[in-house]
Amino acid sequence: MDCEDCSKDTCVAKKKTPDESQKEFFERQKLLSRLCKINQKIIVLSGKGGVGKSTVSVNLAFGLLKAGKRVGLLDVDIHGPSIPTMLGLKNHRPKANQEGIVPLEVKGLKVMSVGLFLSNQDEAIIWRGPLKMGVIKQFLMDVNWGDLDYLIIDSPPGTGDEPLSVCQLIGDITGALIVTTPQRVAAVDVRKSITFCQQLNVPILGVIENMSGFVCPKCGELTMIMGNGGGRLICQDMGVRFLGSLPIDPSIVEACDNGKVFLDEYVFNPNVKLMEEIVQKILD
Repeated sequence: MDCEDCSKDTCVAKKKTPDESQKEFFERQKLLSRLCKINQKIIVLSGKGGVGKSTVSVNLAFGLLKAGKRVGLLDVDIHGPSIPTMLGLKNHRPKANQEGIVPLEVKGLKVMSVGLFLSNQDEAIIWRGPLKMGVIKQFLMDVNWGDLDYLIIDSPPGTGDEPLSVCQLIGDITGALIVTTPQRVAAVDVRKSITFCQQLNVPILGVIENMSGFVCPKCGELTMIMGNGGGRLICQDMGVRFLGSLPIDPSIVEACDNGKVFLDEYVFNPNVKLMEEIVQKILD
């Protein structure tokens, strides 16, 4: 449904504002007409890199998909897009039709990433802020996401251009999911992600502590090789919900490297249950 056919008289896309040009009005209408069809928009953040944020994003998206939801996964990590590798899409290219850019699909999950447009995966993308803002806007405005229950947005680490652009363009974002690891260095950076959300009035859905201990595949012993409980302590200190801990698991690494989804391929692994419990908390 286009904005012209919308019955919502209070919709901000109905009329052109005095300070915008006709082109700006058209783009805003087009953007909001896409977003209007997406019920929940969740951005996945991390204060620093290497915490497994993209792994969490992929498995969260598939967890929601398994729960019967219509789900899209948008990778806005411009400089280090890893979603195509994790989903086995490195050699696939999106196509376009009169409805816009068609997202790729993996078992019903709609996927879009700048990595899908690279002819050479080793090529570095050297862009400043305005270019990054432009491509994120295009992914939201020109990609034909269709009707979705959830759009999961995997952002790069930190609080820079990409997560800021997402929050500003979407406006009514449902909330942020923050991923950390247990050690104090990583947990301290969670505070920055939390204050980032607070300053932009983005609701915080909770914090996931990833790589929380290593379970020996031989004997099952849990070793806290990165410390313990840093994420939980930050949540208690800052009044944010703690969603759960996920241990280091060689099966998760194997799944990502082989373009498979851990939650989908390793259904008898005990850590699948931990991920499903986190997904259920988000659904609740």
